Amino acid sequence: MRRTDRLFEIIQSFRGGKLVRGKALAEKLGVSLRTIYRDIDTLTASGLPIKGERGVGYMLDGPIFLPPLALDKGELEALHLGMELVSQLPDKALNENAARLLEKVNAGLPRHLAGQMHLQNMSVFLESATPAPERLAQLRQATAAQHTLDISYITLSGTESQRVIRPLHLEYWGKVWTCTAWCELRESFRSFRLDRIQSCQKAGVFAPEDGKRYSDYLKIVDVK
Repeated sequence: MRRTDRLFEIIQSFRGGKLVRGKALAEKLGVSLRTIYRDIDTLTASGLPIKGERGVGYMLDGPIFLPPLALDKGELEALHLGMELVSQLPDKALNENAARLLEKVNAGLPRHLAGQMHLQNMSVFLESATPAPERLAQLRQATAAQHTLDISYITLSGTESQRVIRPLHLEYWGKVWTCTAWCELRESFRSFRLDRIQSCQKAGVFAPEDGKRYSDYLKIVDVK
């Protein structure tokens, strides 16, 4: 977690006027107690009305005023629509990130706008044909970390095959998720449906190579 995000989480913990112990904050945020003490000192030095002492606990001694975000109604609707979509994805980490983002946005909105849904006339319902919850997260994390994956895959004809792939990009088509990847077996780009991946394990790591990047795939698609 970035320090700016951690400082925001600490501020959020003070809301409600309750006494917050440094040890509890350290456990919640996964850092040392010494780090929490330094963060509290930083927040206090920046002007936040925090009172308390180490070993006892901390609480706010006055209201916190954050500068309002200059978002209009249309921008808020677009933001909430995006977060509504993300909240329905079978990826717990993305769900939690969406919820935290809305908390941060609401914390900076003027009082008359904070806490509202802002999607009064729209609802979002994703198709049920989505991958198992762990599959999307696995592919997303592997794509970001450049991990090669050993997958067991069922083709459209019903044949099962074993592949080692370099996941490059994830796409959602309204009903199914696909992963554009470099297939080591076929030595070319392939698109795999996530709901047809039967098993998935990390096989290693890869470095970007000429001819095997997602940008190279896009050039081929453009030619076609």
